[in-house]
Amino acid sequence: MERKKPKKPRGVARYIEGKCIACGARCQSACPVDAIEMNNRDEPVILLAKCIGCQKCLKVCPAGALEMYYTPDEQKILAEYNRAQAGIEAPASAPTAAEWKGVWIFVEQTNGTAHPVSWELLGAGRALARDLGVELAAFILGSGIQHLIPEAFGYGADKVYVIDNAVLKHYRTYPYLEASLQLIRKYKPEIVLMGATGQGRDLAGAVATELRTGLTADCTGLSISQADRLLEQTRPAFGGNIMATILTETHRPQMASVRPHVMPKPDFQSGRQGSVILEEFSLPEDQITTKILEVIPLRSESTVNLAAARVIVSGGRGMMGPENFALLRELADLLGGVIGCSRSAVDAGWLPHAHQVGQTGKTVKPKLYIACGISGAIQHLVGMQNSDYIIAINKDKNAPIFSVAHLGIVGDLFEILPALIAELQNHYAQLEEKSLAVI
Repeated sequence: MERKKPKKPRGVARYIEGKCIACGARCQSACPVDAIEMNNRDEPVILLAKCIGCQKCLKVCPAGALEMYYTPDEQKILAEYNRAQAGIEAPASAPTAAEWKGVWIFVEQTNGTAHPVSWELLGAGRALARDLGVELAAFILGSGIQHLIPEAFGYGADKVYVIDNAVLKHYRTYPYLEASLQLIRKYKPEIVLMGATGQGRDLAGAVATELRTGLTADCTGLSISQADRLLEQTRPAFGGNIMATILTETHRPQMASVRPHVMPKPDFQSGRQGSVILEEFSLPEDQITTKILEVIPLRSESTVNLAAARVIVSGGRGMMGPENFALLRELADLLGGVIGCSRSAVDAGWLPHAHQVGQTGKTVKPKLYIACGISGAIQHLVGMQNSDYIIAINKDKNAPIFSVAHLGIVGDLFEILPALIAELQNHYAQLEEKSLAVI
């Protein structure tokens, strides 16, 4: 008679003393049986008689302040259960983590022009590859895109994988997914990075789903844990209230996406070379259900291009109303810049979303960023903190914006801005007079 396999015991949740960060009772909200109450220190109290061991509270806790507890008898059953599970063979096709080597960057392109975030990621990938002691590779998908190979080498790639096929001329999820999977499954990179653009977000999610691996979106920091060679993926979490570092411990590849202008773009090294791998790709057009009939350029109500601006003058809730943005416009015009804003200004209807800087807006890296009446919530900071020079004007000397500012001015912006504008106008007038005198 075949022995019955042991059933995994449920156990109960248990609080780890001193680890709660008072996140707002997320664990209590997640509990389906009301088995959690909060004490006067906002710490969870587990009602053991009610707990069903569903582990939902553990999954939502941002601090890892909860764990599962098993009685001695349950621990014996759990050990037997784990031994039984270990005896189940993994599929022969499932590779181990040791088989995956190398750092890969997806070079996103449209009509043969690479998106700048691809080169930014090659700069970030170089540091990761150096720490791991592996190759840095780029992979390019499209039609008529071999002219991008020298660019990839110039920005730091040691090797370039290319699939050049007519079905990849325009981006469509299915053919790009199949081409990516063909390369990744064959060559097994341990890290794959993509830009957090419209195309990158779509492709990265599809690839991670098919490979059954983790994907950390919109990272602001990437590094290697020297102890275990894992990719440390840092991004804002829980509405920007904390910075979370995420690891993909058991699955490969480790995947992350990074928004444009978060990572510095490396210098281009002309004449740099490496090895090129051209891969065949056979996917008949009639097997692709999505067809592109016409490509229509996007029309926007706003022509502002925050990503390319060298100077950005941004306003927040402290501007008090849409009419006061005329001051920012005047200052931006004098400096040859454009207008930006925080999310609160967009939510109030003062400026369209195209002007928004921050986690849910644009990530920018201008030469000069002037923040006027912006408190500096983490959601805004992650979108502009890499600017070359930051000037902050705020009447609150404790505003978080001053933590990233190179120059902070504490005072009333409605007094400071007119004075600054007048000084600049006077300066330009003097320059004009000198120029006329020379003529």
